[in-house]
Amino acid sequence: MRLIIAEKPSLARAIAEALPAPAHKKDGYLVAGDTQVTWCLGHLLEQAPPDAYDPAYKPWRRDHLPIVPTRWKLSPRPKARGQLAVIRARLKQADHVVHAGDPDREGQLLVQEVIEYLGFKGPVSRLLISDLNLPAVRRSLSRLEDNRHYAPLYQAAQTRSRADWLYGINLTRAWTLIGRQAGHDGVLSVGRVQTPVLGLVVRRDEDIRHFVPYPFYVLWAELRVQAGNLRAWWVPGESQRLDDKGRLLDRAPAETLQQRLLGSEGHVSSVDSRDRRQPAPLPYSLSALQVDAARRHGLSAKAVLDICQRLYERHQLITYPRSDCRYLPQEHLSLAPGQLRQALAGDPVMAGWLTHADFSLRSRAWNDKQVGAHHALAPTGKVFDAARLSGQEADVYRLIARNVMAQFYPPLVTREVKAEFVILDERFRAAGQQVLSPGWKPLFTTRDEAPPLPALQEGETCRVEAAEVEDRETRPPEPFNDASLIKAMMNIARYVDDPEVRKTLRDTDGLGTEATRAGIIETLIERGYLVRQSKALRATRLGVALIHSLPEAVGRPERTALWEQRLDAIANQGDPAPFLEALVRDLHGLVGAADSQRLTQAMANAQGEDAAPARTRGKGRSGNRGKAASTTRRRRGGASSGSSGSSSGSSSKRSRAARKPSKGENR
Repeated sequence: MRLIIAEKPSLARAIAEALPAPAHKKDGYLVAGDTQVTWCLGHLLEQAPPDAYDPAYKPWRRDHLPIVPTRWKLSPRPKARGQLAVIRARLKQADHVVHAGDPDREGQLLVQEVIEYLGFKGPVSRLLISDLNLPAVRRSLSRLEDNRHYAPLYQAAQTRSRADWLYGINLTRAWTLIGRQAGHDGVLSVGRVQTPVLGLVVRRDEDIRHFVPYPFYVLWAELRVQAGNLRAWWVPGESQRLDDKGRLLDRAPAETLQQRLLGSEGHVSSVDSRDRRQPAPLPYSLSALQVDAARRHGLSAKAVLDICQRLYERHQLITYPRSDCRYLPQEHLSLAPGQLRQALAGDPVMAGWLTHADFSLRSRAWNDKQVGAHHALAPTGKVFDAARLSGQEADVYRLIARNVMAQFYPPLVTREVKAEFVILDERFRAAGQQVLSPGWKPLFTTRDEAPPLPALQEGETCRVEAAEVEDRETRPPEPFNDASLIKAMMNIARYVDDPEVRKTLRDTDGLGTEATRAGIIETLIERGYLVRQSKALRATRLGVALIHSLPEAVGRPERTALWEQRLDAIANQGDPAPFLEALVRDLHGLVGAADSQRLTQAMANAQGEDAAPARTRGKGRSGNRGKAASTTRRRRGGASSGSSGSSSGSSSKRSRAARKPSKGENR
């Protein structure tokens, strides 16, 4: 008997429907001829808690830290025991297993750890599915691979899980224990991804809080040239008092020049005209979609992830959503025109896009070299019916479809003109843009661009018809919101000071993964470290105090982003042992740095927002919030139920059920 183990029930049903024989439902599995299909329910197993290694670890004590298992153990999740028993019984009858986890690092871990935990020793194949529609699943079933090819990926995922357990267990226990000495009765959860993300928000809020505005001044002149009028801006010279961005800090020179300008003549000193061809924006990765959906529709990152999961699993309208890739396989190019026509023709807006598409075009998006475990989000070809979707689901689907449809539009061609003028021996500048060919631009609602300049010739005369000095003031940076924080997590190199590290991090995936970034934000809110104020995300006093009490490196992004690089190396045949050994050495120093006096001072001095009421962010404050923290590693890809729990070792059913298990990290 061949047994296929899917990651979730929806995937199992899609596989069963694609098998040659009709499928019959049993208790926890499906039977189709000589093939049976069963499923996991997210992670069925989790890293065992510390007291599974030694009962002495159940009470939290400083002298136990760091806790480092010598032989790693997994434990069944309490609510998963029934399905685990079903898989155990099926494996006893199987002579061949097909691993059908999602096509990513966590998907490899989720199913393979069950196969190994239950002791199956027979051959295992790998089934990779990114599109749940019937033709796509059948194609995938015809392309089974040897699961041994994915051993390095599994090893990287397993190493990540163990490393997160080590980091989260030990630092959370250390800071919770000094928190009690400082008068805080709840768990202070520390993770390798969530804490640097919190650090980003804390530092941004402090930049805003400590920002001191100052005035600056700009002078513009309305110029008459042969072909029309334009507005040009004075470029103050180095003899003037300027800030580091070249802004004028004294009003008097601008006023003096303004009084002399009216009626004066000058000439065009230079004209730089360049035509620019801009290809269509690429199809979306999940994070890129979350950024755009937040900006255009006000959706939180978590809401976008949940919507995408429904569009993928329930409605089967889009391909696998938890993707970090913005490119599509070349073989999809020939299928795309038919799929798009079939899917979009019934929607008035998207039907208009079809009318003007040129399906003979081939964009940069179709590139096998850029496609890894996943490809970009795309419509599957199933007919879109807005009446069957919520308004938000339809909005997100249209964004996904639009970016794929844009690949069949020509480039946007613009002419960008920059001109300089000399008037009364002073320099003035103007810039404008002219659209020569709109290409894909009509599909997108974008910000207004600079209007075109009238035709200009070097040396021609210009005359000042009006001039004015404007008083302006510097503004603080904007607080983070879902869109900007997701973007910061994607482009974390921008927030790193060390130029060498910054150069290295430009090639990494940033903080978190496509599947976990939304959950990280929600976790920080649930734990009382962040609050939402309208669309803004602000740090609470507790969040600020935690960051200031930790060693600086724990709250900064360099460590975790470089960590991801090392995990990628393991996924490419690297040895995990040196990585874990270095982490254990690091943990000795970090645990030793836990200082109750420093935390007491940080809590006394912390400036931040009040935490949201308990009912708005999960299981409440103090001990209950700690219980919520303790369950995070029960979510998909997490490290352990013991990573941050109350000292009694109890857990909160409500907090476990608060959110659907998510891929990747509590980290």
